Amino acid sequence: MRFSGHESFHCRPYWLKKGFDFKQQGMSFPDSEAPIHLGVGKNMVSSIRHWMKSFGLMDQDENILSASQQLFSDDGFDPYLEDDGTLWLLHYWIVTRGYASIYNLIFEELRRKRPVFSQTHFLDLVKEKRVNVSPNSLKTDFQAFTRTYIAKNKGKDLEENVSGLLTELNLVKETPKGLEIEPRPRPEIPLHILLFCIMDANPKDPSLSFDLLYNEPGSVGRVFALNQDGLNQLLEDLAELFNWINYSNEAGVRELQFKKRPKSTIDILKEYYAH
Repeated sequence: MRFSGHESFHCRPYWLKKGFDFKQQGMSFPDSEAPIHLGVGKNMVSSIRHWMKSFGLMDQDENILSASQQLFSDDGFDPYLEDDGTLWLLHYWIVTRGYASIYNLIFEELRRKRPVFSQTHFLDLVKEKRVNVSPNSLKTDFQAFTRTYIAKNKGKDLEENVSGLLTELNLVKETPKGLEIEPRPRPEIPLHILLFCIMDANPKDPSLSFDLLYNEPGSVGRVFALNQDGLNQLLEDLAELFNWINYSNEAGVRELQFKKRPKSTIDILKEYYAH
């Protein structure tokens, strides 16, 4: 498991595009000139590097991945994150890629044990995993997680008032007792994005059970914190939108079936962004 690495900075909305362009120009994050080219302080350079890996846009060797090319090229799908579908996609990647462990732990495990949870509950969960990491690193990680999903106004510090990248998804809510991730229908998730995530997690299966899509690690039900009725409706909507998909709900058995598959899951994104 991996914690911290973001130098206590949550990901600013413009950082991923900035990091992508920086790498496309053949530059390296450890370069002494990196702060000048990126226009940020040295610690923020390390943070941008961390978030590029966390969101699955760059591999461990810091090579730009194909999905990053498709999204963030100047003529790409959505280089400036103007479409909410891109935010759902980035959320899916940060949870399932697992580079930044806290996102997977909270959405896959902690929220299912405790729909309302605190920093203490997160620390206890990591302790159960017997991971050798300092409590301070975990606390700064939890703060970055909170800022990623919840907008905060801290007064005069304009830099701190910058919203986190995924606040518009309304996945995480702040309550007097802690953070809450409530299973909900979420009809706002674009169907093409949902389908891309389903096929990304299950690249070969000709049919997928409702239980798998709702309960399995990495499933859309878990990653997007859907309730059963919400997932059921989204699957019905998928079958209506795509004539090569069938959703069967007979005798208590619910199953998503593919009559064919696109040659590449990227084709699903191309169709979405074309509209």
